[in-house]
Amino acid sequence: MNRTILVLNGPNLNLLGKREPDIYGHTSLDDIRRATEERAKTHELTVDFRQSNDEGEIVSAIQSARTDARGIIINAAAYTHTSVAILDALLACDVPVIELHLSNIYKREEFRHHSFVSRAATGIICGFGAHGYELAVEAMAHLIGKEDAS
Repeated sequence: MNRTILVLNGPNLNLLGKREPDIYGHTSLDDIRRATEERAKTHELTVDFRQSNDEGEIVSAIQSARTDARGIIINAAAYTHTSVAILDALLACDVPVIELHLSNIYKREEFRHHSFVSRAATGIICGFGAHGYELAVEAMAHLIGKEDAS
């Protein structure tokens, strides 16, 4: 049985550890990938970890997840607040979706308080920095376990 989860990262997250560390921390995206993969292994899950600055690539990855993944963890970054295309792709997927943000978007600028992704999300994790990815894997493992049990 497929035990792959897609962990999808949006624009500028390739600059983690260098870009605004007071908001996003000092951990690099590669460090996050390694920790995410390690946590997933404890649940016998495989991670397809991707980052793109291109909205179309993100939409294509989500569409592929319809058949290639059991769930999606998505940090859409700035596209969270702007992309109906990403929302539509997520709504077309019949897999659990966890929306993830490094910072607490509700303590930031007003425009960041609206999320298109939330409408498609099973749940949201925000404000825990890089550790949020490991929390998201735990939550996804729980969701997949519930599906497997039914």
